[in-house]
Amino acid sequence: MLAVDSLVYVIASVIDVQRVVLIDRFLADSDAVPIRDLQANDARYLISGLVESVAFAATGVMFLIWLFRARANAEILSPWPHRRAKPWLIFGWVVPIVNFVFPKQIVDDIWTSSKPGAIEESAHFTTARRAALVWAWWLAWLVTGLLATVGRRTYANAEEMPAIRNAAVFDIVGNVLSIATAALAIAIVMTITRFQEDRREAAAWGWTHAA
Repeated sequence: MLAVDSLVYVIASVIDVQRVVLIDRFLADSDAVPIRDLQANDARYLISGLVESVAFAATGVMFLIWLFRARANAEILSPWPHRRAKPWLIFGWVVPIVNFVFPKQIVDDIWTSSKPGAIEESAHFTTARRAALVWAWWLAWLVTGLLATVGRRTYANAEEMPAIRNAAVFDIVGNVLSIATAALAIAIVMTITRFQEDRREAAAWGWTHAA
């Protein structure tokens, strides 16, 4: 779903580029662009926005399902209680202020619990070494969220053609960052899953060997 979400952002960016090109042509010579072309782009823009919202929601649900499963495995692997209770796996994303901190802490604890040897070299979750991949993903997520908020306000306040053009350019930048964030999230999902699979296989081999 993260890959599908990224594809949707690519398509939306293409529509945004078309929007910028059409507006530039219109501003240079209003007779050079038929009104129907602008109207068609408006329709595509609205549809792409709806598809983006649906894809984002579906991806969020699937990511939360994976997060709950990864957390359940991590609790078995960890000798310490995780810093945030399970309800925060959902509420941590939406409660103001804490949504800047809690989701990363949750992923950090899952990473530390899952990575072979990470528990042994740490005294507690609060002092465990933080993964650069998780840091990169979280910073990208925060910046993308900020740009999305500003972008929505910019487009909502855009009435003249130049302002609409600038909003489309802003949207393209936000889409590129969204794709980068999704790519980092994919890397985290695959890495933590691999950590846990390796631990499971090692444990199964140990049990078989002992038997």
